[in-house]
Amino acid sequence: MSRTIIYLHGFKSSSDSSKAKVFDSLIKKHARKTQIIIPDIKDDIKDSYEQIEEIIKSISGEISFVGSSLGGYYSHYFAQKYNTKAVLINPAIPPLEGFDIHLGENENYDTGNKFLITKEDIEFLRDLSYKKIKKPQDILVLLESGDEILNYLKTISYFAGCYVDISYGGNHSFANFDSKFTNIKSFLNL
Repeated sequence: MSRTIIYLHGFKSSSDSSKAKVFDSLIKKHARKTQIIIPDIKDDIKDSYEQIEEIIKSISGEISFVGSSLGGYYSHYFAQKYNTKAVLINPAIPPLEGFDIHLGENENYDTGNKFLITKEDIEFLRDLSYKKIKKPQDILVLLESGDEILNYLKTISYFAGCYVDISYGGNHSFANFDSKFTNIKSFLNL
């Protein structure tokens, strides 16, 4: 049976992010039998949802998710929907507190693409959550306490019962990411 990991980057980012590149390199070096897909998630919220669904439908075999920030939010949702494992890196959590600051025009940091976020987009995102985590044993959450964007204490509370790995210090970009690969590899049974 083949195994595929879908890596989902964060909001206003791309497949060219440093974490995506590091993860791709680590998988190719240490888990050669694992296919990795790192899409450029569309900036439009509803289009990105459809894009991820299409990617999932195109894969045969076992799927796992790894996601950072909003990509972690998506990874959590799709892992629960498809009953599989996910590794979440400084993930956004329901109800996406503070996300309203992105209402209006935004610009993708990597591509320069300008796009709009509406109240409907945010409500759509907020609806992509489950009231209860179905299988906490299938979720590994990697956090750095120095995350300047998301409150790691709220994330710990939300993911109570899941595997949570906290590094003190760091930032939202997860400065210590490559040192966590052994944990990720073990958790995903690569």
